[in-house]
Amino acid sequence: MPTISVFYGIQIMMYFYDTGKHHTPHIHAEYQDDEAVFSIVDGEELSGSLPRKQRRLVQAWIELHQESLLIDWKLAVSGQEPFRIEPLR
Repeated sequence: MPTISVFYGIQIMMYFYDTGKHHTPHIHAEYQDDEAVFSIVDGEELSGSLPRKQRRLVQAWIELHQESLLIDWKLAVSGQEPFRIEPLR
């Protein structure tokens, strides 16, 4: 699973060929022992959970990089390596 960004201890990833479970473009986020899946389209937390502060950071990052994330999603679901995306600063 390629890591596409890391910021404030949060690792953002996409799986290759990952269209089965959530049926929508999404990212996987890990922070310490917590994991969650977020929709790229609206930032909704689809499964799992992150602490409130980290959840808001991920949602803000998604909003800032939605277009790039959708391009990466198309690459990842076709088995290609997604591009790295700038972290939140």
